[in-house]
Amino acid sequence: MCRNIKTLHNFAPPATDEEIRASALQYVRKLSGSTKPSKANREAFDQAVAEVTAATHKLLDALLTNAPPRNRDDEARKAKERGAKRAAQLRARLLSE
Repeated sequence: MCRNIKTLHNFAPPATDEEIRASALQYVRKLSGSTKPSKANREAFDQAVAEVTAATHKLLDALLTNAPPRNRDDEARKAKERGAKRAAQLRARLLSE
């Protein structure tokens, strides 16, 4: 899974159009292997981003949950903690070799 693609479901306030499009763009970039498509592929690339964006909107609108909405600041803090823990484990492993 691409680490740059963030969970968008069940946040208060809900994901913005910009967040959804950014996620779709990351997904299409990952699949295509290109961050900036050539002129020949630009139309197909942009169409894919638009379609993934639309599909993501449909998905997020259809998902149901009984869980309380998550807080973006709390989730960002948890992600930083996980990243720091992962980095510390990697450093420890490299130092022990």
